Amino acid sequence: MITTGQKIATQRVERSRLNETDLDNIKFGRVFSDHMVVMDYEDGAWKAPNIVPFGDLELSPAALVLHYSQTIFEGLKAYRMPDGGVSIFRPQANIARMNRSAKRMCMPEIPEDIFLDAMTELVRLDKDWLPKGDEASLYIRPFLFASDEYIGVKPSDNYKFIIFTCPVRAYYSEPVRVKIEMDYSRAFPGGTGEAKCGGNYAGGLYPAKLGQEQGFHQLIWTDGLTHQYIEESGTMNVFFNIEGTLITPALDGTILHGITRDSLIRVAKDEGIRVEERRVSVEEVVSAARNGRLHSAFGAGTAATIAHISKLAFGDEEFNLPAVEDRKIANQVGKRLDDIRRGRVADPYGWVVPVV
Repeated sequence: MITTGQKIATQRVERSRLNETDLDNIKFGRVFSDHMVVMDYEDGAWKAPNIVPFGDLELSPAALVLHYSQTIFEGLKAYRMPDGGVSIFRPQANIARMNRSAKRMCMPEIPEDIFLDAMTELVRLDKDWLPKGDEASLYIRPFLFASDEYIGVKPSDNYKFIIFTCPVRAYYSEPVRVKIEMDYSRAFPGGTGEAKCGGNYAGGLYPAKLGQEQGFHQLIWTDGLTHQYIEESGTMNVFFNIEGTLITPALDGTILHGITRDSLIRVAKDEGIRVEERRVSVEEVVSAARNGRLHSAFGAGTAATIAHISKLAFGDEEFNLPAVEDRKIANQVGKRLDDIRRGRVADPYGWVVPVV
């Protein structure tokens, strides 16, 4: 059970940058709020967290994270409610996933109550950075990295945990064009595919760049052993609507346990939509696209929520998918989820955690 209420030592900024910031015109991930949480792990134990002004870090060139990538992160959002209050969406799920990532990367788990208390206090302090508007939110980025000054290959003894926030609007301004990747791989069985660690994302940059040079926004990753089965779309989980059934790859150790993915599945089932979590073959999806049975496809993740796929490419074939306004199931579950997390309808799942 996660509870809140711990007093967090806070050093406020002398002068907020908010008055100098145009929240109506911001690029995703480029603007940062006034404060951040900092907490150190030393001598086998976590020190008390502090909230300090957002600012640069002082880091040794020998910091272990810079050499061996022992680093993990999370991403979640706070939303403005109709009554003017602010709530965080499913923070307990993100905290649990981060601790699973920590275990896989041989890092200390973060006490859940301290994690939630610090995050809640930070959002409460910088709540005015949350922009107004239907697509606006406050993106929350917790991360943990190895801080030892040591270049031997071993788990670090010391770590630094930080949380900062960003005012954001829509991640994608248009539906995305994707290609099914058949050469490069994102993850392999026994690897770190289901951990949210930095190396997973760095390894995907080069093949994504090649795809962008061909005119695609992102890749659909296939399994690393055979390239016969679909896994993720870019940095998101992926869904396909084939003849009215919402299909998504099952979690098998190489796929990230997406919070948005889980939320959409639960909402869809409660809306009476047939959902299947299973192995999804490239052949099945391409065949459905050829025959007009692929009614929609979309990526699902915290940053974009639902990223509609407008074009799907496989080898020399390209398939244009139905217009976004004609995607009944994707729009239905997307709107329902958005209404829950923004407080427009009752939350039957206990996902929304009020801050103020």
